[in-house]
Amino acid sequence: MARLRIAWNGGEVTAHLRDTTTSRQLLAILPCRAAAQTWGEEIYFELPLIAALESDAQQVVEPGTVCFWVEGGSLALPFGPTPASRGQECRLVTRCNVLGQVEGDPRRLKAVKPGASMSVELLSL
Repeated sequence: MARLRIAWNGGEVTAHLRDTTTSRQLLAILPCRAAAQTWGEEIYFELPLIAALESDAQQVVEPGTVCFWVEGGSLALPFGPTPASRGQECRLVTRCNVLGQVEGDPRRLKAVKPGASMSVELLSL
């Protein structure tokens, strides 16, 4: 559907989105900036987006899955275990809408520090 650039001072990742209701809502508010927060090996940051939980929402996802945490109004980018994980899985705090996938190695997100300025912008449709 669309490709995004998610960037911070000193790094960036590219992600492709699936065609979902929440993905379309996200595209409508881009570009955005927010301060990063971390939770184990997950980056998340608030966006001015209100979405409903979709029927295929998941709590355990693959590393690099682009998610929207409905209850927290945040884009969530897990790349490894979180405090809720069992073993090495990527377990989000609750079920989240699955929007897409980071291209390449999602462990590049490990470079993001709490408070880092994150930007999200559209690369292509």
